[in-house]
Amino acid sequence: MKYYPGFNRFDLFDDFFSDATTKTANVLKTDIHEKDGYYVLSMEAPGVKKEDIQIELKDGYLKVTASRNSSKEDKDEKGRIIRQERYSGSSSRSFYVGEGIKQEDVKANFDNGELIISIPTETKKVEEETKFIPIL
Repeated sequence: MKYYPGFNRFDLFDDFFSDATTKTANVLKTDIHEKDGYYVLSMEAPGVKKEDIQIELKDGYLKVTASRNSSKEDKDEKGRIIRQERYSGSSSRSFYVGEGIKQEDVKANFDNGELIISIPTETKKVEEETKFIPIL
């Protein structure tokens, strides 16, 4: 707990809210740049495990969701719990990447709290073949 001069009180919430909420408030900050014919999304995901990240491509939108669950327990010298905290939450971001992007075009890598996603800047247009309808 912290003591604030002039207020003659302790801030009971200072330590309580400092761990879980501030660490996850910045989840999925994203930098986007173009490199070698790809858009590269660099996303910060501190404290998130690889298996807790989900990437979905649907209707031209790329959606990234990261979940995090944690608990913290402090005990005194006799083994009694003096503080116990739990956090559970998720963050998600969506990006329009275009209708022509397919799942196999998107590459993703996660290392040391950073998710890197590569998406081609241009997609190959598939020419539709002309189909004739028979007259009966």
